[in-house]
Amino acid sequence: MASAYLEITLPIDEADRAKAADIYTQFKGPFLATIPGALSKELLVHTQDVQVLHGFDSTQSAQAYLLSDLFTRDVVVGLQPYLKGTPDIKVYQVA
Repeated sequence: MASAYLEITLPIDEADRAKAADIYTQFKGPFLATIPGALSKELLVHTQDVQVLHGFDSTQSAQAYLLSDLFTRDVVVGLQPYLKGTPDIKVYQVA
């Protein structure tokens, strides 16, 4: 069970959501296989935005992922053409 969650809310136009979902699908396997402490990753699609919810074993693992090459060089670069504003990034500790 996850002890922490990383929530990233992405402002993406409806027309670009399928492309953003492709980025999610492309990097879900590598995320789960290579990121220390990663436990789960879910894509949530809303009429106004897209949210990715990542489960981790600790808040430290969630914070470390945000500094990883997978996130900074692959995920962020892949999503950049579809973003319509600044993503909202939050790390939660499970109570």
